[in-house]
Amino acid sequence: MSTERGELVIIDTCYTTVHTLGRKNEARRLRYMQKDGSFPVVFQKAPGQWSLYLIDIFTTLVEIRWRVMLLIFSLSYILSWLFFGLCYWLIAYVHGDVDDAEHTTCVDNVRGFTGAFMYSMETQATIGYGFRGMTENCIVAIILVTVQDVFSCLLDTIIIGIVVAKMASARKRSQTVGFSSCAVVNLRDGVLCLSWRLGDFRGNHILEGVARAMLVRYVKQPLGSIVMSYQDLHIQNRDIVLATPVTIIHKLEPGSPLYLLGPDDLLGDNFELVVSFTYTGDSTGMLHQTRTSYTPADIRWGQRFQDMLKLDKRHYKVDYALFNVTTWVPVPLLSAEQFDRRGRPVEGSQSRGPLFASNKRNGHTCKVNPDITEEVMQQTCL
Repeated sequence: MSTERGELVIIDTCYTTVHTLGRKNEARRLRYMQKDGSFPVVFQKAPGQWSLYLIDIFTTLVEIRWRVMLLIFSLSYILSWLFFGLCYWLIAYVHGDVDDAEHTTCVDNVRGFTGAFMYSMETQATIGYGFRGMTENCIVAIILVTVQDVFSCLLDTIIIGIVVAKMASARKRSQTVGFSSCAVVNLRDGVLCLSWRLGDFRGNHILEGVARAMLVRYVKQPLGSIVMSYQDLHIQNRDIVLATPVTIIHKLEPGSPLYLLGPDDLLGDNFELVVSFTYTGDSTGMLHQTRTSYTPADIRWGQRFQDMLKLDKRHYKVDYALFNVTTWVPVPLLSAEQFDRRGRPVEGSQSRGPLFASNKRNGHTCKVNPDITEEVMQQTCL
């Protein structure tokens, strides 16, 4: 591992992979989307900021953290017990059950607030120890018990529904479907292509889903404001069957926003590739979405993903240890526009030599060994 001009280069000798993590100023660049799919966006002075959360209270409770949900769950029951216990104590106090032990009571064995609270908890939790019980002497107490029973059923339904919805949240399923940590640029059928991997880490496979990709740029205005621009990227085979990991491909052809960018222009550009995969879970039938983003520092020119799918007698074996592993392949150090203008070399011909000559990138001179196969290219940085 070496540092030069604020750049960090890691050489993985096991897979002959060189990872360029970028310059120091790139680490401070604010991403449009985080790698986990979240957005670093904060709203200020939004109209009806708090009322919107109260109007859609169900969604608000589903999205809050579990510790807050457990706190609300506990407080909702305790406060309801205290409220109805206070009501029972007031009825007993007004009826004279507290002072006169020989008096005909509304609720048996409720002589103070402690007894009233215990009776409230027993009624709402349907415990019924048999020591305290409602009599026929007070119609107000009978009405209060009826109201508490109905309220208890309603509260149980809301709490259980929110907990179940929170456990079956789409965000939880999306964490088991992931994109590769990087994207690569290599040749496919004589065309420069940008590609990234998508895989499902669970056994119940996703049989239908749609992949999308978008290029996001922001332009700073003279007064300090920022204008966001969005460009859709055409990808092959948007409809995906995710029984095994797939590689999503975008051809760098005329009309592509990346058509004019070469390997040296890539790190100097300021954009973010936002990718997503929207699908329906086969277990719950709910709509899910997994998303991530790639900055120019996450795109590796001249590499491809290692093969991770093997054929067995009875199964297709997928080695997810190789999901993010890349290896070097012979790729022209030119933009797609320059590559098309020079003419794509015929596969197997010797005319590609100048395209793959030694090149100085990011302060390191990289030499290519011409005596290796088409599949894997050894690259040494001096």
